[in-house]
Amino acid sequence: MAGLFQSAGKGAAAIALDEVEASILRSLEVQMLELIGPGPGGANEDPLAALFAEGPTEAPGDPALARLFPDAYGEPGEPADSETRAMAGEFRRYTELDLRARKREDALSVVRAIDGLGGDGGVLTVPAGECPRWLGALNDLRLTLGSRLDVTEEDEEGLYALPDSDPRKPLVMAYLWLGGMQESLLEAMTA
Repeated sequence: MAGLFQSAGKGAAAIALDEVEASILRSLEVQMLELIGPGPGGANEDPLAALFAEGPTEAPGDPALARLFPDAYGEPGEPADSETRAMAGEFRRYTELDLRARKREDALSVVRAIDGLGGDGGVLTVPAGECPRWLGALNDLRLTLGSRLDVTEEDEEGLYALPDSDPRKPLVMAYLWLGGMQESLLEAMTA
């Protein structure tokens, strides 16, 4: 079970993480939190002001953030006309803050669970209600790493044959491990 999920019954999942695996996963999630950024008003935010807050209308310039928060209209990688850009900007304005908040909560869920292990690793049981958060957090990490590595569907198979001397190897190993975790979590949730 090391590094992959198994069913814990009733939609829950369990994963055995050694100290290094727990540390790597926690570190990646903390970096994800830093990439996503804080909420609009931080911890002292007025709840009423948050209700009326509007998000950005432009896509993020960082390719990883653009992958996490893609435009709602138009084809990826193709230039959009002014009407499509306007529709995408309007959609982003009203949805991105909520999407960022959900992604933050997903990542925090993983960090809190790993912190519950006390830094030594161990078997972590994820309740059924938290499994979708974990799935989202793992997916966000994988999308971000894939973006940083410029991974496409065509060259994903080639990642398995990367020589140890390639400087991308540690990130590729994390990318592949996260993919295995995602797949095993899905299987555990439906078992």
